[in-house]
Amino acid sequence: MKSVVVFCGSSEGNDPEIVECAYELGARLANEGMTLVYGAAKIGIMGKLAQGALDHQGEVIGVIPDFLKLKEVFHSGLTQLIITKNMHKRKLRMHDLSDGIITLPGGFGTMEELFEMITWAQLGLHQKPIGLLNVNGFYDELLAMLRTMVRKGFLKQEYYDMLLIDNSIDGLLDKMKNYQPLPLPKWIKKEQL
Repeated sequence: MKSVVVFCGSSEGNDPEIVECAYELGARLANEGMTLVYGAAKIGIMGKLAQGALDHQGEVIGVIPDFLKLKEVFHSGLTQLIITKNMHKRKLRMHDLSDGIITLPGGFGTMEELFEMITWAQLGLHQKPIGLLNVNGFYDELLAMLRTMVRKGFLKQEYYDMLLIDNSIDGLLDKMKNYQPLPLPKWIKKEQL
């Protein structure tokens, strides 16, 4: 992986361990020579993540839709800032710039980004590793719900297993580096990807 997109909150929440982990993840990506792609904000978890990478001489690409530039207070010290027309183009651009996907804690927007990326993988539109950093048990209830979806027959186990889950940065990056994607569905043609 040469670049990783990280989806996370534009607020800091109220758990200092999550804030610290975001900074540490940014620093770790920089130290490993991986480009960080993220939502371009200088506030919240997003800002801590970017600052961790920048403080360790990492390359950081921020992608933000024009209408959010003021609301999310974009980071002016990034390696590159890309402005898109809308949220969909933002996600598509972030996906195109990355070799892997990590989700940190966040709100509705973070969930939407995670689920769109894993849905694209389920459909065979990409084969990138998708990691969920379960800092301080933040995602425990979500993971319980996903297991209920498997148990009730709405989600295949193999698709649940595509989501790489760990409580530590080291553990998650190790799983992502060793990820073996599922074979592409037979009904997907190469030119559709």
